[in-house]
Amino acid sequence: MRLHSLVLPFRVNEYVLSELIDWSRVPGDPMYQLVFPQPGMIDAGDEKELARLSQSRADAGELAALIARIRRAMNPHPSGQRELNVPTLDGVRLPGIQHKYRETLLYFPVHGQSCHAYCTYCFRWAQFIGDPDLRFAAPGPDWLVTYLRSHAEVSDVLITGGDPMIMSTARLDEHVRPLLSVSSVRTIRIGTKSLAYWPQRFSTDADADDLLRLFEDVVRSGRTLAVMAHFSHPREIDTDLARRGLSRILSAGAVVYCQAPLIGHVNDDPAVWSDLWRKELAAGAVPYYLFIARDTGPYEYFRVSLDRAGRIFTEAYRDLPGLARTVRGPVMSVTAGKVVVDGVEETSQGRFFQLRMLQARTPNLVGRPFRAHYSADAAWIDDLTLHPDTPPDLVAAIHGVPGTDESWTGRGFVS
Repeated sequence: MRLHSLVLPFRVNEYVLSELIDWSRVPGDPMYQLVFPQPGMIDAGDEKELARLSQSRADAGELAALIARIRRAMNPHPSGQRELNVPTLDGVRLPGIQHKYRETLLYFPVHGQSCHAYCTYCFRWAQFIGDPDLRFAAPGPDWLVTYLRSHAEVSDVLITGGDPMIMSTARLDEHVRPLLSVSSVRTIRIGTKSLAYWPQRFSTDADADDLLRLFEDVVRSGRTLAVMAHFSHPREIDTDLARRGLSRILSAGAVVYCQAPLIGHVNDDPAVWSDLWRKELAAGAVPYYLFIARDTGPYEYFRVSLDRAGRIFTEAYRDLPGLARTVRGPVMSVTAGKVVVDGVEETSQGRFFQLRMLQARTPNLVGRPFRAHYSADAAWIDDLTLHPDTPPDLVAAIHGVPGTDESWTGRGFVS
């Protein structure tokens, strides 16, 4: 754990330790795997070298260089986030903002770039290691509001991190309320793991009532307030505090959408997902996405093949009541957009993955189906070979080449 924490962040709180982990099942317990570093998350050779340098009197610069090399090899910002998603305003790149999809903008307030506990698979791990060159963080909402007023196509703002719910209500209010002055913003989303890792945020924290009043103000303004809850395992939603937090959010007029990645050693079992989605529905939340874990951090430890992911999703999905079949998956968030794996088809030419652009950086690609040659080991879009009949514009988008849509600039959307 000590060596792992030199490279990747580690943090856990008392609620997770006492309420979520089954200590009689450690180390195989899924919640333990989710928050505690495990052997195999760092390359064995790199781990040996970390141990040697950290225990010797070697120059601190040599250890720092090794840590930086290991981090770079872990793909800290996958899918072109830094190169393609950061918009500009009057020629200036805007810190702490991403605009990948025409109608949706991501906002990273500087005070929300931490979490109550860190997931070991987290694709935002680069936010938490103290490297300003790798961190998305906006000092305040001024540039955000100015940008939104010149981009009326943006209807949804996702406040993300880290975790915005790490902030006090007073601080969160400073970032949320200015959005109510932009008439084109119709939905404010808050991405959070707090319902799983610190549900007291919505019930017993000193400013919990103020938080719910802020949610009510957003709803009264005529906008949708969507809490994007990250539940990775049914145990996270099973506690009284989690259910109470969900109930209080819903009573404020907000809606709750639930999403999580498919994580090896944690939830790679259809029974787990079926149980989770049923419990989300029973609590009044909407099952929304099952993601493929992104190709970053200790990816090899958690990876699940696309073939197996599809089978897990299908088996869990067919077991659901109709109202829970709002969930979509398995979905990869790749450079071009969100790609859903619809299944595997057998043809006279061979086996193929059936794929579809569920969302796209270039809007005219949304909904487009395409195929890729089947591979039993493939776990990400880069592992696939597209079928020869894939249209050229879709091939270009999948391979990260700018398309023909006028909004595309090669570096996100600009003013």
